[in-house]
Amino acid sequence: MTFEITPTTRKSVAAWIKAAGLNSGDYLFPSRVNKDGHLSTRQYSRIVKDWVKIIGEDPSRYGMHSLRRTKVTIMYRQTHNLRAAQILLGHTKIENTVKYLGVELDEALSLSEQVEV
Repeated sequence: MTFEITPTTRKSVAAWIKAAGLNSGDYLFPSRVNKDGHLSTRQYSRIVKDWVKIIGEDPSRYGMHSLRRTKVTIMYRQTHNLRAAQILLGHTKIENTVKYLGVELDEALSLSEQVEV
């Protein structure tokens, strides 16, 4: 999957790679349990919940998928470009993107017809 990161995020990731002493073949977020493995989804979920608590929000309202969806949802609301959202989310079917973003089907089809690819 291809995705873009902001310059600030790029700097943070580069600093993390340097601080962790990672090489090109290493996982960006290695496991603390399995030295040759990557961070598990369960551990990532715990980390997200801790971050949410730190900023004073309710952890039950946020999770891995809500974070994945946030930027694409904001972009969709500003541009109404359903095809771009589909590509960014890696969905093969536009119907999946519609469901994922919570878009009304009639609105989605109308907007999709306006977008030329």
